[in-house]
Formats: sequence, structure tokens, C-alpha cells
Amino acid sequence: MTREPRDAPQFYLTASAACPYLPGREERKVFTHVVGRRARELNDLLTLSGFRRSQTIAYRPACEHCRACVSVRIKVDEFRPTRSMRRAQLGSDDLIGEIRANEATAEQYSLFRAYLDSRHYDGGMADMTMLDYAMMIEDSHIETAVVEYRRRGPDARILGRGEGDLYAVCLTDFLADGLSMVYSFYDPDAEDRSLGTFMILDHIERARMLGLEHVYLGYWVEGSRKMAYKARFRPQERLGPDGWSRVD
Repeated sequence: MTREPRDAPQFYLTASAACPYLPGREERKVFTHVVGRRARELNDLLTLSGFRRSQTIAYRPACEHCRACVSVRIKVDEFRPTRSMRRAQLGSDDLIGEIRANEATAEQYSLFRAYLDSRHYDGGMADMTMLDYAMMIEDSHIETAVVEYRRRGPDARILGRGEGDLYAVCLTDFLADGLSMVYSFYDPDAEDRSLGTFMILDHIERARMLGLEHVYLGYWVEGSRKMAYKARFRPQERLGPDGWSRVD
């Protein structure tokens, strides 16, 4: 009889709940804890298997009658932005992202609240307090950072950081083969900037500079308007029953 290692992950199933993406359906998740000395290695392996990290938990949909949630990752070296993406990039070319430690700030939370109240006031995160937000940002046993986006100042090219108001934030995990965009939010009054697209393009460039192969976007859900934007970033790979397959 083969024994499992003492630090082998234990997996659990959640109870069924209403699906946040497709009306009339229910979701169920399988999850495990990502903690301890092997947390980063475990998170890398789980991400390759379609899991996403939230604080010290990695989860994956395990719905009984639905397989609509599909893990998506961008092929960094082969990616070329479309014309509309280039416009989004140029529209926010006056912004620069600074990598900071994953420490929550009141300024971030204020922007986070404005984003939720404008875009996701009826979602599962709508009632998050500053303490909840701090746990989301800081509770990680792997290499995690916050990318803050501000206007470029006169010394931005030298110092690598902007100045003034905070426009956007992305909580980012560093994986062995890529960057994982765990959660991002931005100024809801700056709709003309296409900040969501801008942050993804910025992460693609960061991954390219680091020699990483992928940017992980989480789940694309066919039929969900909230997730439709992820299908635009091609070539990408989607995880199916037979592994990752390329979509051009």
C-alpha cells in the first residue's frame, strides 16, 4: 500500500450555490489549502491543472452538470495586440505600473470600493470591508505582489513609478512559467482608458521581459458577458479534458 506524503494536499468540495456567471445554474468547487514550505510548488502544479488562488486556498469549479468555466492563459511570445488593443495601450500610455509588496492600503481600498460600487454592486464581494480586502491582498504563502498604476512623472523612466492619484491595481502571482492576474480593479470613472485591457497588455510585456511563457487570466465562461473579454487575447491556450490546447 502506497502512503501519501505527510504534506500532500487534501481536497474538499463546497456546497452548491447559485452560479455568478450563468443564470439558472449552480456552481460547486473543489479546493485545497496552499500553505507551508511547498506552497509555491503546489500552487504552480495546481495552476497547471486549472486551479485559481484566493488567499491561502486554491479552487477549481467542480459543477455536476456544467463545464462552462475554462482556464485560459495567453501565449506571451506569440501574442500581438489587435488594433483596438493598441488604441487602449496608447490611451493610457501616460500611466506606469509599479510593483509593490502585497500590503493593503487605504488608498487601494478606496479605489476598490468605488470599482465594486460601480461595476459589481450585486456581486459576492460587494460587502467586503477593509479587513476583508487586506486579507485578500496579504494572505499568501507564495510570491505575490501588487502592481499600482499612476501617471508618469518626470522621473518615472528612472524610478519605475508614477505619481499622483491611483488609477488601477492588480494583485499578481509569480509562477514558474508565468504571471497570474489574481484580481484587478480600476477607476470606474476612467472608462475611456480601457484600463482592464491596458493592465493585461502590461502584464504580457512584464512576463516577456522576465522570460515567462504565459499570463494566466483565470476562467473564461462561454455565454458570460463578464468573461467575454478574455477570449480576445490570442493566441491563447485553454484547458480541456485532454490538457491545454491552443486557440488562435
